[in-house]
Amino acid sequence: MSNKYLKFVDTALAVSGKSHLSIYSCKYSKRKYTQHQLLTLILLKEYLNVDYRSIVELVELMDKLKLRIGLKQVPHFTTLHKFITRLKSVIFRSLLQQTLKLFYSYSEKIDINAIDSSGFTSGHCSYYYSFRTGKKRRSFLKVSISVDTDKFIITGFTISGKPVHDTKHATTLLKQCDKNRKSIYYVMDKGYDSEEIHSLVREKLDSIAMIPLRERKRKKIKGKYRRRMIQDFDRVLYHVRNLAETMFSVIKRKYGEEIKARKYWNQLKEVKAKLLIHNLDRYVKVRYIVQMSISTKPKFAIIK
Repeated sequence: MSNKYLKFVDTALAVSGKSHLSIYSCKYSKRKYTQHQLLTLILLKEYLNVDYRSIVELVELMDKLKLRIGLKQVPHFTTLHKFITRLKSVIFRSLLQQTLKLFYSYSEKIDINAIDSSGFTSGHCSYYYSFRTGKKRRSFLKVSISVDTDKFIITGFTISGKPVHDTKHATTLLKQCDKNRKSIYYVMDKGYDSEEIHSLVREKLDSIAMIPLRERKRKKIKGKYRRRMIQDFDRVLYHVRNLAETMFSVIKRKYGEEIKARKYWNQLKEVKAKLLIHNLDRYVKVRYIVQMSISTKPKFAIIK
């Protein structure tokens, strides 16, 4: 099977089946579709960067895809919208853990985790309309992610509906990353320079934070870990942090920067789905490369 869409659907269906998502929403469900099938269609919608109506019309034309998902009848687009509305946001944390199990063995550590933040804006209201009516557009969603610089996958994320300081996101994200997978180094830019973050990484997470010091007018540097960073700072290791910015660029170019959902909680789920899709797509590509290398490996005959 060389079709990437079929591979993506198989991987998404397997990951959703291993998560904490129940098969049906309640005992009174009509049971026409499982929640795993609906979640797979949602992930496929974000993977193709289309809306609910378009994904339903496309799946109706794909017999192989319906067979892979196990659909006897394609759901109405409102069924997908109602499903994503009632889906709990905590499910995406479980899905992230399942995607990480595709890349790592048990108790395997990550060498370098790069942390950075960016924003996703809502695209359902134009700037011209906001200017004419005098109504401000909804502020962007601030998204902070951690990236394994070796495998180039997302190992953690945290999202807020309004602009917050980087250190507030970093505290939550670091604890989440340590819970998902232990790391040796955490690389961040100057915006995360804080003695609180250094002490959290060193003392509680038993790792090393590589953060350059912010340039200030006063000469005295507060904090023992910040003072130690003057000597221990590795510039070569710090430059790997650029891969976190590259990750945001890849996600926005492939899956779209604008958020189509209008409700806040659906916007959160849409962004989380984009982040999960990258890991699934990355696994499909890595697995395809491994299979191709095995199939093209030369076979030598034994000469007696």
